[in-house]
Amino acid sequence: MTTDIDFELNADRLREECGVFGIYGHPDAAALTALGLHALQHRGQEAAGIVSFDGERFQTERRLGLVGDHFSSAKVIDRLKGNSALGHVRYSTTGETILRNVQPLFAELAAGGFAVAHNGNLTNGLALRRELIGQGAICQSTSDTEVILHLVARSQKSRIVERYIDAIRALEGAYALVALTNKKLIGARDPLGIRPLILGELNGAYILCSETCALDIIGAKYIREVENGEVVVISDEGIESLRPFPKQPARPCIFEYIYFSRPDSMLGGRSIYEVRKAMGRELARESALEADVVVPIPDSGVPAALGFAQETGIPFELGIIRNHYVGRTFIEPTQTIRSLGVKLKHNANRAVVKDKRVVLVDDSIVRGTTSVKIVRMMYEAGAKEVHMRISSPPIRHPDFYGIDTPEQKALLAATHTLEEMRDYIGVTSLAFLSVDGIYRAVGLPGRDNHRPQFTDHCFTGDYPTHLTDFSGDSKKQQLSLLAEAG
Repeated sequence: MTTDIDFELNADRLREECGVFGIYGHPDAAALTALGLHALQHRGQEAAGIVSFDGERFQTERRLGLVGDHFSSAKVIDRLKGNSALGHVRYSTTGETILRNVQPLFAELAAGGFAVAHNGNLTNGLALRRELIGQGAICQSTSDTEVILHLVARSQKSRIVERYIDAIRALEGAYALVALTNKKLIGARDPLGIRPLILGELNGAYILCSETCALDIIGAKYIREVENGEVVVISDEGIESLRPFPKQPARPCIFEYIYFSRPDSMLGGRSIYEVRKAMGRELARESALEADVVVPIPDSGVPAALGFAQETGIPFELGIIRNHYVGRTFIEPTQTIRSLGVKLKHNANRAVVKDKRVVLVDDSIVRGTTSVKIVRMMYEAGAKEVHMRISSPPIRHPDFYGIDTPEQKALLAATHTLEEMRDYIGVTSLAFLSVDGIYRAVGLPGRDNHRPQFTDHCFTGDYPTHLTDFSGDSKKQQLSLLAEAG
């Protein structure tokens, strides 16, 4: 059960989508998949699952909770026999956090067993689901990923790869999909490449995963990114690349650089860590000020704060110490305990901030509630001034592609002017990085408003795909959902 304290600590952060990891042709496939999921744990902490194939049968383990809680024992890994495996870590952006929603999802089809794992969110998943149920389909989960299983099953194509392509042609939105059959590992990236998918290799075995850090943890070699709109088929014959969609410019999600990807990952040929430092430098150029110390809001603000400090010459210090072991509180969340709020996770380093003009650097502001408490903590620790600098533009629009953002009315920047935000948070000054500043940080001259290089709708309101499920009265036509007890 999620407590009020858990909500207090997490409601004001963007929540990651999901992470996928698949490997074909290695005797330790399940163990390597578990390690890969460990590296991708930051992309989803609610559930994890692995499906393997041993040449005759599929095996599956799906559990609520962290990878290390369930996939660290030899007993579990030994049950997942085979030379190919597919894994998933989940944060639920659609559907509930219940066991039947935990991926990879598996079905027995006419062509044989088929497992699928999905990172992203379908913007026509509900419409497709309603149509399929109207045609007699029986849905067991509340996840949009199950729609893909039904589409593959109902395709009239003969080969499984053709069925897979037939299915993804019906999808709208963002997806990095990896599927496992008895003879193949198949990856697909949406036509705009909104969600990432990486191809790697280890001792002749091929890997598909969400980030390069998952390759690093097992000593695998990076080959390339799966391109937008590409389908990659891995089998005993090697790798086949298919292009079922008309070619168009890629528009990957800018939040992979700002927030989601691990700092030690590479994306688009760029170091995530270096891009985040560059965002801090751009922020300093746009909103420099006189201050005594630059303090990151850990952990997400650290690289940008380093860049800000280097550009301004203001000393960088750890003025906030994070407790990494909060987890779920064991204390009944009474009002007294609830009032402690953010101090369970962050505490001021008084020796650093007392009598200082402090610049707090973070990567984003969502609701603003955590920012209010951190600023208050700085003043209580003796800070003379508290300035806040954010290394991304104001988030004014919700996401529908796999990021868990609140409704627009709950986004602070959507309902307040900059000055009103400054007053609400309680800072001496407040500034955000500009949209063009984000683009400069990734090495571009700025945003091309005619052909945007990234998916940046949270800042600009420019959604790059149809939003079928979120238009008109569609949101009011939700299907009934079964709740699990316990």
